[in-house]
Amino acid sequence: MGRQMTEMLKGTLEGIVLAVLGERSAYGYEITAWLREQGFTEIAEGTVYALLVRIEQRGLVDVEKVPSEKGPPRKVYSLNADGRAYLDEFWTTWDFLTERLDRLHKGGE
Repeated sequence: MGRQMTEMLKGTLEGIVLAVLGERSAYGYEITAWLREQGFTEIAEGTVYALLVRIEQRGLVDVEKVPSEKGPPRKVYSLNADGRAYLDEFWTTWDFLTERLDRLHKGGE
């Protein structure tokens, strides 16, 4: 799918990650692994970690450090109230865009 897919994902990856965290708390590697299982094989682990740092800085998630059997403690991310509000807005925008794009794709019906 190439470059076009990469560009489209850049605009939606934040919403995708927030949606994952809306379902359950998770750490970075878990999120990356889930994305790959869903077919997002081109997403680099570093991309997800950078995004998690940004959403943490914006106050959309709560972070808890939990001990790890291997290495340093893991940062487990949970969606907080601000994150849920942001995710709701993401889905509203997504619905608006997909409805119009679908209409356009079907010839302006």
